Amino acid sequence: MNFMNLSTNKRKSWLPYFIALSIAWGSTFIFIKVCLEFLTPIGVAFARFGLGALFMLLYSARLKLKFPREKKILIHLFVLSLFFNSLFGILLALAETGISSVLAGLGASIVPLMTLFFVALVFRSEKLSADQITGLIIGFLGALMIVGVWKGIGDSPWWAMLALLGATMCYGASYPYTKKYILPHGLRPEVMATTQLCFSAATLLPLFIFFGVKQAPENSGQIGAAICIGVICSGIAYVWNFKIQAAAGSIVASTTMYVIPIVSTILGITVLGESVTWNEPVGCAIVLLGAAISQGRINLKS
Repeated sequence: MNFMNLSTNKRKSWLPYFIALSIAWGSTFIFIKVCLEFLTPIGVAFARFGLGALFMLLYSARLKLKFPREKKILIHLFVLSLFFNSLFGILLALAETGISSVLAGLGASIVPLMTLFFVALVFRSEKLSADQITGLIIGFLGALMIVGVWKGIGDSPWWAMLALLGATMCYGASYPYTKKYILPHGLRPEVMATTQLCFSAATLLPLFIFFGVKQAPENSGQIGAAICIGVICSGIAYVWNFKIQAAAGSIVASTTMYVIPIVSTILGITVLGESVTWNEPVGCAIVLLGAAISQGRINLKS
């Protein structure tokens, strides 16, 4: 048996999903920007997770999956939906009312470091190693580089930067929370994702009815952006993520966080005509370097 060909074929099986997932999640920021033309941040979050929930319900029904009924599990999934979906979605959309999609996408690079922060200092499920401390310091310096700390926060409103920070914190906290309170129950990833999205849609619906819409959509592009951010970025993308995890493991799947800022930057510049200053991509590269060191992808001792 030719093990090299076997390995190549296995990589080919998940590589298309990896590319598609990176493009989908990287394009989220530009879709948010377009949706904000007729929706409020609450409306964007509802469109994102409401349509995503609808798709995942249909997908789960096709697989004939069973959903949990235990009160304890449902409470944890509800809490996760509040931070990982509802609050995260509102804060990210709110941030993009004041900053570019490029800067929002670059800010996503901080998520791995936020995860490490919550794992080590909040949930205290792991002790920080020397490499992790080094990675955190490097990542923090990169984050300061992204916002251009030497010039204050430039043209970016402080509240928008604070909202972006809050969004990354919500996302970062979701991983250790999931590991500690949800994964031990052995739920299928599709069940976890669908339940979260349904909880989020139900939570956001009352807010959407009263505060979700600024005006009627003016063109098909705005409607298409809402559909894409919900069905593709928060629905189909979950399925692609599951397929990558099944074929290559969660570590490979998590590396999409390294590609998302690149995709969001390219789309923001080419599609929306947004500008980027030298410090933003440089700072993003430094953040990703810190994340790679903290995750053990780069061994400082070798």
